[in-house]
Amino acid sequence: MDRIPLNQFAVAISTLIPNKNHTLSDIPTSQTELNKMFKIVKDDGTYSSDPKDFGFTYAEAKAAYNKQKTNDELFDVREVRNRKLAETDWVVIKEREEGGSVSNFADWKKYRQELRDITNTYKSLDEVKWPTAPSE
Repeated sequence: MDRIPLNQFAVAISTLIPNKNHTLSDIPTSQTELNKMFKIVKDDGTYSSDPKDFGFTYAEAKAAYNKQKTNDELFDVREVRNRKLAETDWVVIKEREEGGSVSNFADWKKYRQELRDITNTYKSLDEVKWPTAPSE
């Protein structure tokens, strides 16, 4: 397993316990390790390492991290996809302004739809197989 950055795991925990301060000394790989590495600041200002005070389990923290990671990766895919769509806006503009002058407009329309649908199939830039743009 790749090492998870400490700050990203801490941010994932923050989504589970919003408005609660906490410390995390390292990345846990189990509930037992979480119990040793995590402390939450209780309402009275004291620190607690009692799992009953945490408000979440290791499994929930790991799931929150995985969800966050997926969202971050999808953001990257969408960013590249949006740039590719913007690069082809000229086709749509030309087609509309010149009333059907783009001979292969159906191919461009299909390509642009494939770009819009890319996040239905791929979840990270590492795995994306981008569709091929039609020739101009």
